[in-house]
Amino acid sequence: MATRWTDVGGIRMAWVEEGEGFPVVLVHGIPTSPSLWRRVLPRLGGARCLAWEMVGYGGSHARGRDRDISVAKQADYLAAFLDSLGISRAVLAGHDLGGGVAQILAVRRPELCAGLVLTNAIGYDSWPIPSVKAMRAAGDVIRRLPPAALKPMLSVLFVRGHETLAAAAEAMRRHWPHYAGEDGPAALVRQIDALRVEDTLAVADDLKRLRVPARIVWGAADRFQKVEYGERFARDLAAPLHRIPSGKHFTPEDHPQAVADAIQAVLEVVGDRPSTGVHA
Repeated sequence: MATRWTDVGGIRMAWVEEGEGFPVVLVHGIPTSPSLWRRVLPRLGGARCLAWEMVGYGGSHARGRDRDISVAKQADYLAAFLDSLGISRAVLAGHDLGGGVAQILAVRRPELCAGLVLTNAIGYDSWPIPSVKAMRAAGDVIRRLPPAALKPMLSVLFVRGHETLAAAAEAMRRHWPHYAGEDGPAALVRQIDALRVEDTLAVADDLKRLRVPARIVWGAADRFQKVEYGERFARDLAAPLHRIPSGKHFTPEDHPQAVADAIQAVLEVVGDRPSTGVHA
């Protein structure tokens, strides 16, 4: 997965791109990066897939210093990124925080959103989760830790969020390097400090007024984002919900085919369907 870079409004933004066709924009969460989608992208034939890196995350974590990196602001950054590439309409797919970014962008810029796919995403009042709140409370301590001391904390998140220890270990190998540098602990604290439940609550009532094809994919055994929230998304978006009974939080890594199938299902209807956005 080769990373591309471009300057958008004075911010150097990163993304991974594969394929050609209708644009699909995939947004990761915490503590991951575009690599989260590495098993999904090859399954999306006939689409131009752009796995965007949130500002202040992954290889871009230095851009989070002295900058608003809240979920709501990430939606603004993503809109500017798409505008800079000349992408006027795309299917938005989001996991975890990235799902919140996709919801906010769909509400704020409905003309950009041709379709919506959410998988174990934040929304409503589902976040921050207790373990993240605990890290926030200990932020002053965490930011001073050597990276080696942070590693076990992130390892626990991946173990709890994956179905097998092997999958958790592979995820750590993928995502830990972004936190392994001297600034890694401080970068994580910046990310956590920027989390505000008000960002998704502000658009919660607008979701049921979105007129776009949507699909929900949910690991029903997720202890971070409960399946009840997936059911609520399905009701508000009038979208089918695909439950994965054994699935935990990191569905794009553990169940890439289920996620890809949901995106493909949306792609099948967006080509001939005009974007109607939000209705009154």
